[in-house]
Amino acid sequence: MKRRAGAAIAVLAVVASVFTSAAPASADYIRDGEYWLNDYGITEAWNTTRGAGVTIAVIDTGIDSSHPDLAGAVTGGADFSGLGASDGQSPVGSSSESNHGTMVASLAAGRGNAPGAGVIGVAPEANLLSISIGFGENATDSDDQVAEAVTWAVDNGADIINMSLTRNTLSWPASWDAAFLYASEHDVVVVAAAGNRGSGTTSVGAPATMPGVLTVAGVDQDGEASLDASAQGITIGVSAPSEQLLGAIPGGSVMRWSGTSGATPIVAGIVALVMAAHPELDASNVINRVVSTARPAGAQGSDPIYGFGLVDAAAAVTADVAGVTANPMGDLAEWIRLNRRAVATAEPTVPPVETTSPEAPSLELAGPQNPLGTLYPTVTELRMVGLPLAIVGIFGTLFGVFVLLASRQFRAVRRRE
Repeated sequence: MKRRAGAAIAVLAVVASVFTSAAPASADYIRDGEYWLNDYGITEAWNTTRGAGVTIAVIDTGIDSSHPDLAGAVTGGADFSGLGASDGQSPVGSSSESNHGTMVASLAAGRGNAPGAGVIGVAPEANLLSISIGFGENATDSDDQVAEAVTWAVDNGADIINMSLTRNTLSWPASWDAAFLYASEHDVVVVAAAGNRGSGTTSVGAPATMPGVLTVAGVDQDGEASLDASAQGITIGVSAPSEQLLGAIPGGSVMRWSGTSGATPIVAGIVALVMAAHPELDASNVINRVVSTARPAGAQGSDPIYGFGLVDAAAAVTADVAGVTANPMGDLAEWIRLNRRAVATAEPTVPPVETTSPEAPSLELAGPQNPLGTLYPTVTELRMVGLPLAIVGIFGTLFGVFVLLASRQFRAVRRRE
């Protein structure tokens, strides 16, 4: 039987309701509900570009390319779950999971189904790659699926990889090192969801913890941190709407939903607009334009709730931004050099027990290091200090007991006298 990864990978959506039929809905019903288009400078950015020539790979449960709002958007794909169609365009998973990839794709690059009608994405002229992965018991190892999917996306022309999913652990397997480093070396921007408190993810998990990844947190319609539809953590890059979202679902309908699964493709779409407007930029400078032009929110600088602030598409596309020589979200190659070397030279430990529980944490010694780690004693310190202290403590206790018994005996003799 095929086994799942030790730490379960899950999609990140809090679904509310399906509210349209398969027939195209009126423009007022859907377009007016896409409040983020105006509130986050997206329609203004369209005066410069609508994302033509940029390709966004959606690693998810597969995109229904037959949906009217996605007609012509999906230009290729693949399946790594072993459950879907070879082109990745047959949604896989349970009923709620199978909707997920199509919803995500429509927010990034939906085309609408008529002038002024249907779901239109942030980058409506960008292309999509549909890469389906699976999370069920019959799917192959989800960690392997992700590594293979990222590599395939890079090799097949992706400029951006959208990952509205989480491993629910700070750490990630070593196989992801090579895949995500491969994306970085080819100037592919990876955009990942922070996670949802409402789904039990209180702090960000991989891939959102990986250096170089643009991590997206969620806010409500007032621009305040979402209590249910966003997690928090020091790796957050920017924030985007994650509540009262509208997305296409397989079969031609539209669904209202919430979650950083939706905030992430909004930011991926903005990244596509930046790339289309500034084709000369490498991945580090594309990300820098997005984070440095975000509207301030929370603490000054990078905030564990809002990151650098609320994303602003118009500013990201048109503002004068100084160039950078390093990715503001970190350097994965340097992290690998420091941390995987530390793992390789660590003292031998008892091999971990293999588990198939979907709630089991990763057992690999990887992921961002605890900044408080130096407060804990090392093995050497325990050997040099802890053992002598333990011996002294034992003899001290025995001596105290002896004194107490002697004192009691002495008082008993005095009373008899």
